[in-house]
Amino acid sequence: MTRLMPALFVAAVVALGSAAAFAQENRGTPEQRAACTPDAFRLCSAYIPDPSGVEACLRLRKSDLSEACKAVFEQASTGSVRGR
Repeated sequence: MTRLMPALFVAAVVALGSAAAFAQENRGTPEQRAACTPDAFRLCSAYIPDPSGVEACLRLRKSDLSEACKAVFEQASTGSVRGR
């Protein structure tokens, strides 16, 4: 049973990642998504695969974001984000 747990975890991550990638195909550039994906999993995993829920959660947790992800949201607020 304990050997099965890592395999189930990997399968769940792949499934969630695939669903999130499909749902977010028009949400930011690949670089922006890469900057915020770790924060999304760390802080807002309960909202995956709902991209709107994840984005709202990340905005609420802005003080907890990594510097790279904070920069994405700061760019978005100044209107200089391309590809959105």
